[in-house]
Amino acid sequence: MPTTENTAQDIARLNIRLPMHVKERIEQAAMVSGVSLTDFTIANLSESADEILERHHFRKLSNRDRDIFLAMLDADDEPNENLIEAFKIHDELIAE
Repeated sequence: MPTTENTAQDIARLNIRLPMHVKERIEQAAMVSGVSLTDFTIANLSESADEILERHHFRKLSNRDRDIFLAMLDADDEPNENLIEAFKIHDELIAE
């Protein structure tokens, strides 16, 4: 896990309290990984946050997509001008 150089304005602090046995496990994991405690903590917290946010984002998109799909099923089933034009273009491309 390589470190990157940051400017003073890119750095923020995160102070947390945790049980001693958890801190010791984290320190041991950092040591066997061959990285500093800071680099280990940053990498793992960042990865965990990314995974959580990705799951949340996916769930949000799924709900939105479901609503759009259901609304399209309930909508007037006559093709609009854009769809008619798309069919014409498709037919022209396929005819070639």
